[in-house]
Amino acid sequence: MVIRFAENKDLDLLIQYDRHISDEEIKNSILRDHIYIAEENDQFMGWLRYNLFWDSIPFMNMLYVLENYRGRGIGRQIVIFWEEEMKRQRYKTLLTSTQANEYAQHFYFKLGYEAVGGFRLGSDPYEMIFSKSMSREAENLGQVNKL
Repeated sequence: MVIRFAENKDLDLLIQYDRHISDEEIKNSILRDHIYIAEENDQFMGWLRYNLFWDSIPFMNMLYVLENYRGRGIGRQIVIFWEEEMKRQRYKTLLTSTQANEYAQHFYFKLGYEAVGGFRLGSDPYEMIFSKSMSREAENLGQVNKL
């Protein structure tokens, strides 16, 4: 499997699958290197899209693995790739969210994220916010706590 930054050649594919944002915003996300593509033998498997919360904290807006490829650890690998890239860019904290009625919350807990709050918009399910520290001290503390 290869994980890479999305390119202009991926635009039509991303527009087809990512209906949560406008086509123009997908273009902007590609230009900013804010979308990662997972593929194998040139076969599109999924993507991760992020933006900056408060213009300073990476927030994973979208993680999606096509149904035929689920259960293989692809989502985990894309997230780890993103985390490593965010560490390389010296970000100290990462954020994401999922609805409380979605199984994804367990996925994020397993990856070391912690629930830090949430909100409800109208009649939508409660949206849980997750945070993960990228600092060395936090990683070491987490390892000690696992002993």
